[in-house]
Amino acid sequence: MLHCVWRSTSPFSAPGRFLKLLPHHHQRPSSPALFFLTSFFSCQPTMSGTKRKASSATAGKDHHAKQQKLAPVKQEKKEKVGGWLQSLVQLQRSEKKDLKFNKKRLRFLSDTEKIKQGSEGVLYWMLRDQRVQDNWALIRAQRLAVKENLPLHVCFCLVVPKSELSTLRHYGFMLKGLEEVAKECEQLNVQFHLLHGAPGKVLPGFVSDHSFGAVVTDFSPIREPLQWLEDVKKKLSKDIPFIQVDAHNIVPCWVASPKQEYSARTIRGKITNLLPEFLTDFPLVDAHPHTATRTAKGVDWDKTLASLDVDRNVKEPEWAKPGTKAGMDMLESFIDVRLKLFGSQRNDPNAPALSQLSPWLRFGQISAQRVAWQVQRNGKNASQSVPAFIEELVVRRELTDNFCFYNKKYDSVEGAYEWAQKTLKDHAKDQRPYLYTREQLEKAKTHDKLWNAAQYQMVTEGKMHGFLRMYWAKKILEWTSSPEEALSIALYLNDRYELDGQDPNGFVGCMWSICGIHDQGWAERGVFGKIRYMNYKGCLRKFNVAQFERKYCPKSL
Repeated sequence: MLHCVWRSTSPFSAPGRFLKLLPHHHQRPSSPALFFLTSFFSCQPTMSGTKRKASSATAGKDHHAKQQKLAPVKQEKKEKVGGWLQSLVQLQRSEKKDLKFNKKRLRFLSDTEKIKQGSEGVLYWMLRDQRVQDNWALIRAQRLAVKENLPLHVCFCLVVPKSELSTLRHYGFMLKGLEEVAKECEQLNVQFHLLHGAPGKVLPGFVSDHSFGAVVTDFSPIREPLQWLEDVKKKLSKDIPFIQVDAHNIVPCWVASPKQEYSARTIRGKITNLLPEFLTDFPLVDAHPHTATRTAKGVDWDKTLASLDVDRNVKEPEWAKPGTKAGMDMLESFIDVRLKLFGSQRNDPNAPALSQLSPWLRFGQISAQRVAWQVQRNGKNASQSVPAFIEELVVRRELTDNFCFYNKKYDSVEGAYEWAQKTLKDHAKDQRPYLYTREQLEKAKTHDKLWNAAQYQMVTEGKMHGFLRMYWAKKILEWTSSPEEALSIALYLNDRYELDGQDPNGFVGCMWSICGIHDQGWAERGVFGKIRYMNYKGCLRKFNVAQFERKYCPKSL
């Protein structure tokens, strides 16, 4: 499974051109990739040819003797102990305790910005970023509370829509992660409240009852959370500051660009230029110095999960353990084991080359900024893979938030570019080689063993490799009666079964594959028109298809 985005083979991917953060006093390397690595890893410059020649001349007869003398001296590599990353990051946060908060990360949703006298606390309404540490929204809320000598509270509004997309797979992962958040809050003298119901209905009254002086929340570009924001804003008292912090993107979405970007090519430079300012370490969220007089009601997490009206046939996968700690463990294993393979084998579904971090990123249980920061600093042994990984983690992932934030039809054919809408319409009535219903696709009952295997992996494990996600979605376009039906089915399957579903990356992944978003027009052909085409033979050239089919395609299919 691709760690965060689908389009690992897109022609617009240009990691070699990604970052230009080299300090002015360094000489720019000739290779763009080396330029990237030098700027982040502070590579030591080699001696110039002149100095090397002079050094060799003066060494003369002593050269062999020095070799003999130095030969027995060996530096043994110290093996890393499991959990090294957690310890390192904890130390880093402590050292950055006084790191300044960049106010460009926030925006006021209210007219008032000052906390009124007599307030009894500051509330962080946790929405998308479900973690304590490495969370700019919680950092802002705590600093505001400390400044005003007030207690700090955190709340989460649990909403379970009556939908086929509400599954045990998603809500189990989320609630178990929130249980970890609640325990950490308790250790830090922060009150954690689990509220039941739509935010617009339960949050304003909760704020009023507790006399909170300010509400801080995080950022999501998706339709439902944006509506919740508006509902709360309408009912919240006008004298309470309502602050939003983009704690999900490294460069805040509204800072990176004020408009929908056409492709990675058009946003890459904008993000790159802002990374020296925004790609930093995080300060520690420390024990809060002001204790609340009103404590939060305890949560029976097992009982809460058992009570939810969700589809329990879509079970929680064994491979992904919820929570920030598990997410950091997965990041550690990626840096230690898989990162070195990412650069050359990330498009091979059989290779253990991907980060596997997408579920933790999707639920905000781990910060993409933390991932980028540690990969740059601890991935030196896999330096050839770092540029490609950062391109996907930062540019591609933040491009998806840009698309969903500025395009209200982000999950519709009507949200595609004009050229794409026209070509899909021109070929809507083309004869399809096969036609499958949603039920047949959901049960992996097609003629294509590779497609069936990918679908089966998604249903059983809640993940699918990024390269196969593109093939999978494009075949749905080829095997259904219209582009609209294809997009609807692809989004349904992705959002129901993928553990990282119902997220901008999923919406844009389907829109890229079916509607050509962030792509260009290609040679025209039946059904696809000018939308990029993928086929089984192309997969055979990329990786060992038979190996993948043997592993994931059940004999019954």
